[in-house]
Amino acid sequence: MAFYSIGEVAERCGINPVTLRAWQRRYGLFKPQRSEGGHRQFDETDIQRIEEIKRWIQSGVPVGKVKALLEESQNIEHDNWGSYQEEMMAVLRHARPAKIRAAILAAGRQHSADALIDHIIIPVRQRLRLDQNTARAICSMLDGVLIDYAVSSLAESRKKSAKEALLIGWDCDDRTRLWLEAWRLSQRGWNIDVLAEPLEAPRPELFPGQHIFVWTGKALSLRQQEQLSHWQEQGFDIAFHGV
Repeated sequence: MAFYSIGEVAERCGINPVTLRAWQRRYGLFKPQRSEGGHRQFDETDIQRIEEIKRWIQSGVPVGKVKALLEESQNIEHDNWGSYQEEMMAVLRHARPAKIRAAILAAGRQHSADALIDHIIIPVRQRLRLDQNTARAICSMLDGVLIDYAVSSLAESRKKSAKEALLIGWDCDDRTRLWLEAWRLSQRGWNIDVLAEPLEAPRPELFPGQHIFVWTGKALSLRQQEQLSHWQEQGFDIAFHGV
């Protein structure tokens, strides 16, 4: 099992180490292991929990109330989501795109976009990315199927009357997640077009009159928050898509 230092976790999750320490000490939101030297050691389960904490906070839940929600969610769903993830991993071991596609289609009929993305796809992709060679090749195959699925879902959603919007990746490198987030938004009543190549510096002036979502894959930095506020003050219809 791989372990990560608090600095590595902070960089990966886009959270200040001071905030992570406060979440642990003050609110008891997670309990990482300790090395022989007393340093915190985080595993993938800890990282998934931190990402879930971020989602609750970004949705407006006060940090002091997150622990109760996490425990309630864990009691209800933990075993089920774990079994769904194992089923997906078993399908992936066959390395057959058709089987993977069928599994994604079946899961999409059974679960909401939010549940499928957050509780099955993201954890499975994280597990595959931890390994070398074969697992990474399988992850690449899975990503191809996921993008294909997301594109098909976006096309289907355009058959319905809905609000139009453009999704732009902002200083991020996970293109598969960008398409998955487009699919997520399409299930929330938007007809989404995607700027397929993430940008280091989006230019909303190139898309006058369009509603724009920007997605970073992590919390906005202070610089990004200031830039987003500046765009909004200039009158651009632009918003941060956080999950």
